[in-house]
Amino acid sequence: MAYDFDKLNDRRKTNSIKWDVEENELPMWVADMDFQTVPEVLEAMHADVDRGIFGYQYVPDEYYQAIINWYKTEYNFEPKMEWLTFSTGVVPSIASIIRHLTDVGDNILLQEPNYNSFYHTITDNGRHILNSELDYSDGKYAVNWQDLEDKLSEVETTAMIICNPHNPTGYIWSAEELTKIGSLAKKHHVMIISDEIHGDLTMPGFSYVPFASLDKEITDNSISLVSPSKTFNLAVLHAATLIVPNAALLTRVERGLSIDGISSPGALAINGSIAAYKYGHEWLKELREYISNNRQILRNFVKANIPEITVLDGEATYLAWLDCSKVTDNSEEFAQFVRDQTGLYVADGEKYKGNGNQFLRINLATTKSRVEDGLKRLKAGTKAYLNK
Repeated sequence: MAYDFDKLNDRRKTNSIKWDVEENELPMWVADMDFQTVPEVLEAMHADVDRGIFGYQYVPDEYYQAIINWYKTEYNFEPKMEWLTFSTGVVPSIASIIRHLTDVGDNILLQEPNYNSFYHTITDNGRHILNSELDYSDGKYAVNWQDLEDKLSEVETTAMIICNPHNPTGYIWSAEELTKIGSLAKKHHVMIISDEIHGDLTMPGFSYVPFASLDKEITDNSISLVSPSKTFNLAVLHAATLIVPNAALLTRVERGLSIDGISSPGALAINGSIAAYKYGHEWLKELREYISNNRQILRNFVKANIPEITVLDGEATYLAWLDCSKVTDNSEEFAQFVRDQTGLYVADGEKYKGNGNQFLRINLATTKSRVEDGLKRLKAGTKAYLNK
């Protein structure tokens, strides 16, 4: 490999949310990688800092062209420049869309279990969460199509958030599934908000389907959100892009982003993002391979040493979803017990709702040595929990 993903980077005492833990603890919870980003991104940032002047910036066409070229190369999909607009983040943009394009009291449809930040984003803005829960059987999730249409048809339902690919399960929606969801949403006049922040993080042999790449009849009713933040470990850049093929809808979206003050870039956002999208292809390829290897280590270890837990086959993200239903139906208690006993800090599935009370989510975007350490702790913690 050209890039050293085995390097141990010490992130303690760096204001890292992930690593704000006790000395004996190993954090494998929040969606944040322990790898240094693409070298060309660092070079672009250094050039910006070395200039020594930090005045207001606009978003140049070069930024949007880098995104267009990225999607053309990686996904054979070429979004039009006039579809794209900048914001400082995916979740702040979703909150803005909800505030300005739906009404207080509306239903925002989700498919649980789902990314936990969506919940307070909806309720804090005075809207209601409506759940069309994913069916679960034999380690697989699937859409309950009848329930989905019933929920979409409710007059108070005005928007649906799709996590594409799905967090926390790592499932990649097929073009057929997304088209069916989009068709039902259009039929019932429900706007689609597609969070695609994990789209680049597919495992080797898999690729996700950008919602905006579907048929125009489907995408005309949609807003997709992408960002280099998860892909290249650049969360603090606060850079994201919205893809809105409908010009009238884009105008409303941009007005909301402007009102909320999240449409202007920070000091390092533009050139750092451009460098990531221009030079990050090979880095990402190697990252996917490294995470895939960590997934295999996880599967093999759990199968051999913790038979009470099942690792779901994750097609995307660097997050693994662990079925602990043979151990507990209270994953919050289980996760806290493991942390207290062993220092391993993983995310309990309870916060993702749905059947998450029987799951743990573990972050594999760290060195192989830390993954192996974490698995030994998980084994010890599970054994102690079962014997308590």
